[in-house]
Formats: sequence, C-alpha cells, structure tokens
Amino acid sequence: MVEEAYGFQQALELDEQVWEILPKIQARQARQVLGITGNSCDDLAACFSLKLRADGHQFQVRQTSDTAQFTIHHCAWLELLRASGREELAEQISGRICPTECRVWCTEFGREFEFEMPRTMCQGGDVCEIAFRSTTS
Repeated sequence: MVEEAYGFQQALELDEQVWEILPKIQARQARQVLGITGNSCDDLAACFSLKLRADGHQFQVRQTSDTAQFTIHHCAWLELLRASGREELAEQISGRICPTECRVWCTEFGREFEFEMPRTMCQGGDVCEIAFRSTTS
C-alpha cells in the first residue's frame, strides 16, 4: 500500500525501518525458544538457524569456535518475489534488507560479531553466503 501511495523507494525505506526492529524480536524469541542466554558463536548460529528454518529457507551452516558460515540454497523471500513477478527488484531489496537484518542480529548478540555477505542469489549467485565472525576472539 505504501508503494502504491508513495512509490517503491519510500516503501523500501519503510521496510528497512521495519527490519531494524523485526530481527530484534526474532532473536529474542529464538533465545527464549531454545533457552539460550549467552552470546557465543554457537548461540548465534543456533538462533539464526531457527530463524532461517522458520522463514522456510534451505541452508547449511559450518561453524568454528569464532565463525558461523551460512550457505542458503533456497531463499523463501526470493521465491516470493519470483512468484509475484517482481524478481527484478530482488537486488535492490536484498541490498538493503539483508545487511540490515544481519547487523541487527550481530547487535542482539552483544555487539561481539561482524558479518559479511560475499555472495547472494539476488545478485546472481547460485547461493547466498552469510558469515558471522566473533570480534572478541
């Protein structure tokens, strides 16, 4: 409705504001469901894995003591864009929403993490890669 009234860019800006809040709620709910109170890499990986499963993504995670590397093979959000005939907007949307979401997840785990997204399906990759790394190790 915002897009219809004010245009795509305004809708995307408001969507980004929503994604400043929603991951906080998701992370806190995941902690509660899993009974996690810590801020370790394992804790972040477990909670973020729950979020990805709940969203309908298919993924693998590789972990070390200070890194959690997620490889997403099926992105439910990209599939929704494809199904609605709006795939051409995927790069713009993911370029703003995915980094915002990951940054908030880092913050929810005590600002002890940074992330990178070296490859995404929305930018033509065959998978999405998200790596969370501890900044305290």
